[in-house]
Amino acid sequence: MQSEKMKPLIFVIFGASGDLARRKLVPAVYDLFKCGLLPDNFALLGVSRSALSDDDFRDKAFLENDLHSIEGESETHKKAFAEKLFYQPIDTNVEADYAKVADRVKALDQQFSTEGNVIFYLSTPPVLYDKIPRFLAAHGLNDATEGYRRLVIEKPFGYDLATAQSLNKSLKEHFPEEEIYRIDHYLGKETVQNLLVTRFSNGVFEPLWNRNYIHHIEITSAETLGVGNRGGYYDTSGALRDMLQNHLMQIVAHVAMEPPISPTADSIRSEKAKLFQSLRPITADQVAQYSIRGQYMASEMGGKMVNGYREEEGVPDDSKTETFAAIKFFIDNWRWANVPFYIRTGKRMPTKVTEIAITFKKPPHHLFNHADSYVQSHNQLVIRIQPDEGLLLKFGMKVPGQGFKVKNVGMDFHYSDLSEGNVPEAYERLLLDCMKGDATLYAHGDSVEASWRFVEPILNGWKNDPSIPVYGYPAGTWGPLAANEMVEPSDLTWRNPCRELTQDTNYCKL
Repeated sequence: MQSEKMKPLIFVIFGASGDLARRKLVPAVYDLFKCGLLPDNFALLGVSRSALSDDDFRDKAFLENDLHSIEGESETHKKAFAEKLFYQPIDTNVEADYAKVADRVKALDQQFSTEGNVIFYLSTPPVLYDKIPRFLAAHGLNDATEGYRRLVIEKPFGYDLATAQSLNKSLKEHFPEEEIYRIDHYLGKETVQNLLVTRFSNGVFEPLWNRNYIHHIEITSAETLGVGNRGGYYDTSGALRDMLQNHLMQIVAHVAMEPPISPTADSIRSEKAKLFQSLRPITADQVAQYSIRGQYMASEMGGKMVNGYREEEGVPDDSKTETFAAIKFFIDNWRWANVPFYIRTGKRMPTKVTEIAITFKKPPHHLFNHADSYVQSHNQLVIRIQPDEGLLLKFGMKVPGQGFKVKNVGMDFHYSDLSEGNVPEAYERLLLDCMKGDATLYAHGDSVEASWRFVEPILNGWKNDPSIPVYGYPAGTWGPLAANEMVEPSDLTWRNPCRELTQDTNYCKL
């Protein structure tokens, strides 16, 4: 990241005593501070129900944070940053209490000369997403007459299309769309951002990035963990809502969008919107054909037995909520006509990994089919988002010796080889962008609604059609076997990655 001139500001975190603020937000702001990327005139105000003083908050959220250690950090940095932290307890459900926030913001604005610039970050349950902006507006805290007023909200952006539309309408009653930042930490990952550079700055890839050369595209996001003690919450969500509708559909947009006319937020958001409009709808009678859902079952994983999903705390015995979701879909535009896209996400899978696998078409003439040991396979470009970030290109090469014995080999690049110094965490990058007023990596309201419009028929089909099965899969495997049947033709299957970019086998180490 390069330091740019940034306006003074107050960063207000609602839900400041919660896990996200302590684990990610405050540490991210501290990292920006110690790297010299924050303005001198800066203050952070925590707002929450907990009855804490300023000093209590400094200890809990920073100096003695049990969720993020600062052991070994410079005492000078720690002391200077702690002096910029403040706290205001309120009942976030009571409109009158927001007068306390207004008074505190006004006092900090005068103390730190922040020129009226304020960012409000909602690290709260979604039920407060429409209340907090409304209560802020009631006390004039959305008034941008003297400086900017920005609003940052975490996912989920609604529970379905209707609630997403209602939330967008409510937010825009109090803040203009250009000042609403819907944060998706996946878009803050360097490798997701690098997708656009990989595509549009390389003459070796750009001409091939279309239906003429690409056979299909896969996106996999897997976790080794189960739902743990979050079973009660997770059962109201599921894998499709929790991961696919937001994170993975945003990755689809980066992979498939048309080149923007410039790298500005408006240009990139415009191309994403066109891409989402081009998604071929999955109708009610196609849900069973184009989607698979599953739940992990009790099995040995990593040398010990783990519970099945229905055995987790808070999960009903007859739950049909999916812990694995896979869909197949098409994009109806000139570039991607009839190219299948496959997306899957799941819990209790062999490794934690997120990657894109682009499979190219075979050559038109199989010149070396006479070689007994040769199996004509597709070339693949694998873009690893996490972990072991990088790119892997798989292609056939002649084995030394007589004849034309061909072997698939991989040529890999690791993103860590490129970094010189600090590579920012996702929240660091996204918070810094918001402070600069750069919304490139934030989701636009129209795109959020378009994504919900695409996945909602699948959710409705799963809910309303009892004939659509919920497949079980043993914990530690790559999901239901039925998901392999989605990939066509029958000689192809999903790429099952390992933790290391260059390995791909069903038997990778757990």
